[in-house]
Amino acid sequence: MKERSIGMYQYGFVVTVIVMLALSCGASSEQLSSRECENLGFTGLALCSDCNTLSEYVKDKELVSDCLKCCAEDSNDATTKITYSGALLEVCMRKLVFYPEIVGFIEDEKDQFPSVKVQYVFNSPPKLIMLDDVGQHKETIRIDNWKREHILQYLREKVKPSVGAA
Repeated sequence: MKERSIGMYQYGFVVTVIVMLALSCGASSEQLSSRECENLGFTGLALCSDCNTLSEYVKDKELVSDCLKCCAEDSNDATTKITYSGALLEVCMRKLVFYPEIVGFIEDEKDQFPSVKVQYVFNSPPKLIMLDDVGQHKETIRIDNWKREHILQYLREKVKPSVGAA
């Protein structure tokens, strides 16, 4: 595997940018599946213009190419129009002690979202796995450093209200 030549501080910035970037249909002729994008480190929704911005800071053509294979075409409200039928909040039970914001969400707010299920998976970092109408995984978003209010806001915007929910 080709070694990436960026400094530790730049690496943190790149990781932050990549976490904000990522998946689904769009610009590149060779699109990757959401699972392939997640395996490459692209999670969440990325607009293809974000990949162009990434290329200004990181001169790794392979990384930018992978980003373009995992991005969504830019349009007004490209990311705000996408909604999901449900979600899985996946986290390692043993690591919950390191994520008090996620614990707070699970204990105090999770009941507001009947279509969001908590799934404990050994050694899994905290992430939201967004589901379509038939329960298929459509998008995965790492939420390691999210505040409780960010989780709430994201789920209110992205998860369709359950049928029969008041």
